[in-house]
Amino acid sequence: MLRLSSYLGNPYIGVYCVANESLALVPFDAPEALVSDISEALGCEVMNATLASTNILGALAAMNSYGGIVSGMAPLAEMRPLRKKLPFKRIKDKLNACGNNILVNDNAALVNEELSDSAVKQIKEALQVEVVQGSIAGYNTVGSVCAVTNKGILCHPATSKEEMKMLSDLFKVPAAIGTLNYGAPVIGASLIANSKGAAVGFRSTPIELGRVEDALYI
Repeated sequence: MLRLSSYLGNPYIGVYCVANESLALVPFDAPEALVSDISEALGCEVMNATLASTNILGALAAMNSYGGIVSGMAPLAEMRPLRKKLPFKRIKDKLNACGNNILVNDNAALVNEELSDSAVKQIKEALQVEVVQGSIAGYNTVGSVCAVTNKGILCHPATSKEEMKMLSDLFKVPAAIGTLNYGAPVIGASLIANSKGAAVGFRSTPIELGRVEDALYI
């Protein structure tokens, strides 16, 4: 299922929200329409949260079915309710925008190549998958320029054929390229998705939505 949505008028909902197969995290001030869109499209529970006293949950957290990893700036008070739903771990690294720096599904993770060895080890422990460091289309912030589920990957339009093959082999799903929000290349920042569906920034065109459906097999 596919839904067009926004966070307080902002179409870059992937900056503010994050999901796995069964749980989505949204800010406390998320409009009811956004909560409904995510719940219906992704078929999952929607939980209100903050991270590091901010609403940019999608930028600061990464999740799959096995666990989650969040910015080390998040205090324990924020972590406690999250850990009742999923095993979450805080990353200790100067690059702590986990959602921007980690692209993950239930098979593997691709992470910013500038992350420390210690951070990569923490990510592997938290998400329980193979972790590879790399970049996509010249960007180290792999989580903001691509979106991956257990069915497919939608990538930044400048992603090379070699990179797409690497991604497909790593995540064990087909890869495709596209844009969202009327030509924006930051795919991960523009939608929230799992294998059941996606909520997509409302500025996305019918052609872009078709690419989402085809790439993520929605």
